[in-house]
Amino acid sequence: MTVQLQIDGPVALLTIDRPEALNALNVATLNTLREILCEVRDRPDLRVAVLTGSGMRAFCAGADLKGAQTSTASYAEALFHAPAPAAEIGLYLRLMDLGNLQCWKPVIAAVNGHCLGAGLEIALQCDMRIASTEATFGLPEVRVGSIPGVSGLHRLLKAVPSAYAMQMVLTGERIDAAEAARIGLISETTAPDRLIERAMTLAHKVAGNAPLAVQAVRKLARQTAHFSDADAQEMTELYWGALHDTADRIEGRQAFAEKRAPSFTGR
Repeated sequence: MTVQLQIDGPVALLTIDRPEALNALNVATLNTLREILCEVRDRPDLRVAVLTGSGMRAFCAGADLKGAQTSTASYAEALFHAPAPAAEIGLYLRLMDLGNLQCWKPVIAAVNGHCLGAGLEIALQCDMRIASTEATFGLPEVRVGSIPGVSGLHRLLKAVPSAYAMQMVLTGERIDAAEAARIGLISETTAPDRLIERAMTLAHKVAGNAPLAVQAVRKLARQTAHFSDADAQEMTELYWGALHDTADRIEGRQAFAEKRAPSFTGR
């Protein structure tokens, strides 16, 4: 398996396991990653996922899709296929877009080394990003005559101020973990040997909250990013109303009043 899955209570730890290739993404790895994320999505006992890379050198060094280079299919031939068959004839970008999986459970990226190209584009799709002090980040595609193909520029412009995003993308240069934290690309850094421990601590903290509310927050954040204030408020009210009479909201209010920890069931 090129992606390993470990379960720790309500938290799933996903590890891209190709250390010999700096955890670069090929079609088989992407398909496995998507399958496991769908499992996380569909299992009610799992509430949060942590995504990392095997070893200490890389979270993911980008795409490793040599087979796609020999495809004889044109872009037009691949365009109208679903993600999996499109990838088999060259349009592998479809597999890197995790949004079409409709998994609303939070994903935390634990970046343990190089996070470059498609690796950073995957990390940018996660809800939280923490990093080892040894991590590096970059979108170097212009250096090889291409562009970040999975909305990397779009998501980076949302994650950090535009001046930093454009400098990273136009130069193709890497930044270190300290700079990534300074500009807000990641929320915190930690020693390499404590990275997974810290990521799992955050994941369990999130998993201890009401599951429906957590998923509502994630979905609301994605859906309203381009809305006006008025439209965002209308959507927010709908989600608030949907959660209003849930068992978890009632339990949360009772637990607060009784000064005890709540016991959420996702109902």
